[in-house]
Amino acid sequence: MDPVDARRDLDAWRTSLPDDPYTADVEVRALNRRYLAADRLAALERRATAFGRRVVREIGPAAMGYEQRAHLPELSRYDAVGHRVEDVRFDPSYHGAGAAVWQSGLVADSGTPGRAFEQATLLYLLSLEGEAGHACPATCTIGLARALRRRGSETLRGRFLPPLLLTDYARVERASQFLTEVQGGSDVGANACRAKRREDGTYLLTGEKWFCSVADADQFLVTARPDGAPGGTRGLGCFVVPRRLDGEPNGFSLRRLKDKLGTRGMASAEVDFDGAVAWPIGPVEEGFKTAVSVVLNTSRWMTAIGSTGMMRRAVLEATGYARHRRAFGQAIVEFPLVRQTLSEMHMDWLGALHLTWLLTELEDRIDANTADEEDVLFHRFLVNATKYAVSVRASRVVTQAIEVLGGNGTIEDFSILPRLYRDTIVYESWEGTHNVLVAQVLNDLRRLQILEVVRSRTEEMLAASDAEAAGLGGTMLGETLEGMARAMEDAAYGAVHFRRLLDRLMGVVQTAVLVRDDTERSTAAADLFVRLRLDPSYRPESDDAFLDRIDALL
Repeated sequence: MDPVDARRDLDAWRTSLPDDPYTADVEVRALNRRYLAADRLAALERRATAFGRRVVREIGPAAMGYEQRAHLPELSRYDAVGHRVEDVRFDPSYHGAGAAVWQSGLVADSGTPGRAFEQATLLYLLSLEGEAGHACPATCTIGLARALRRRGSETLRGRFLPPLLLTDYARVERASQFLTEVQGGSDVGANACRAKRREDGTYLLTGEKWFCSVADADQFLVTARPDGAPGGTRGLGCFVVPRRLDGEPNGFSLRRLKDKLGTRGMASAEVDFDGAVAWPIGPVEEGFKTAVSVVLNTSRWMTAIGSTGMMRRAVLEATGYARHRRAFGQAIVEFPLVRQTLSEMHMDWLGALHLTWLLTELEDRIDANTADEEDVLFHRFLVNATKYAVSVRASRVVTQAIEVLGGNGTIEDFSILPRLYRDTIVYESWEGTHNVLVAQVLNDLRRLQILEVVRSRTEEMLAASDAEAAGLGGTMLGETLEGMARAMEDAAYGAVHFRRLLDRLMGVVQTAVLVRDDTERSTAAADLFVRLRLDPSYRPESDDAFLDRIDALL
């Protein structure tokens, strides 16, 4: 084999990636058919097909440029004659990609209750290009729009919501969420930013925020403590702060931009507030509830969707490469160890996809106000546990894809994988680190009657299938729930062992939803998943059917 043939193989690999990623994704289309009525499905599929093509043809090529270090956002605090502007400047191609994202209606759907499947599908397609500089702004804008729609007064909605819902990128207002302070990252209750009430019901915010993504946003969602409010999270208010008032920066300054590992095309900054005019979203004493139940939970759901989309792209990159790249006289996909790696990647992507669509069903009901009490409790568990479980696995799947490509997988202009790797690492920490989310799940289980709901919902999904994986999952569910019950009662035991127990439980839940959805590939994924992820006694070397289990996913 000579260099000409090798390059021809690489060219064939590049052209094998789908130009219409939604139509090519049989599994996500099957899930949307499962969950959506015919008319809603047809409308979504038209939009998803069109947007997926724009992701491939417009957003991807643009992001390949503006995500590189020479083209990253730059801070511009003053204009040419010395007026303070507090702006961020981007490569022009960044705004071209943003126009495609906003024109898709991904954010505008926030104005209509119960559009979670539409938003999940479009964000999943966008995430084939990683965060791409716009997944975070879109997510933050959706979170603020939901908070205004659900919790804001009519006057507040009328002032701030309409510009968030536009599809014209030149006129739209984008949002950001500023919660983190230097002394309190995940410990939001340690926030010290102050809010002083004025006679007209607005507040003046003073203090600093440490990690502020979408620093160029037009509206900021900010947590701050009103004067006289108690300490901890109970005393926090949740406010919307317009970037400008009367054309001038509204009492804030950008100290510096963050030099991040990933999500580099999107500007993150340190921000100082000095008398910024702010409007409370909902009752000020319920600010933390608004910030978590609406805003953070929206971000956790969408971060899990984004991680799943990046897993899908890693699977496409590695599988296509393995089928076209030849070594030692054959395509590398023919080597059993490569096939095993690819099969595990498919398995984890499918598990994440079916799990996030289960969560999306709950998001759809809650946003449409059609959820019952059990739906709300299951969502309370699943939104935190899914973000944790999926983001952990996404980084591993991208690492495996890089392994399949070998040295080529580490080259920035050869494939998207280095950028995906950086972004998945950032996604792991967004909206709560792993341990924080695990602790939140344990705390919720102790406070609320959630565990029985998780048991009944999981058993119901397992009972819908007679697949062998369903039986194995049922056995493991009982064993795992026994350990979780002990963790709820014994604080010392729970502090040490609950994360492992949650890993196991989420593996059972993924197995359950895979067998319930009953596509050919989801059943094959569950068959492998329950063995490799959940059964400590399973030995592939003693399983004569192991290669068949692998091949069923390729």
